[in-house]
Amino acid sequence: MAIVVRLDELLHARRMTLTELAARVDITLANLSILKTGKAKAIRFSTLEAICAALDCQPGDLLAFDPALAAED
Repeated sequence: MAIVVRLDELLHARRMTLTELAARVDITLANLSILKTGKAKAIRFSTLEAICAALDCQPGDLLAFDPALAAED
């Protein structure tokens, strides 16, 4: 998939664990882990909004498009 999730980088920059983010966003650790690893097929806007609020970021900080990966699909 050509969409890259930069959750690890944001968590590291905010000195926050995945477990802490899961608690703040009220999402299961398993679902957040699926998103973090790029295995998620979709994300609800409400979840995206909650993650952005918790990490004080914009959706574009969290998600990126990599054209090199698009060619592989």
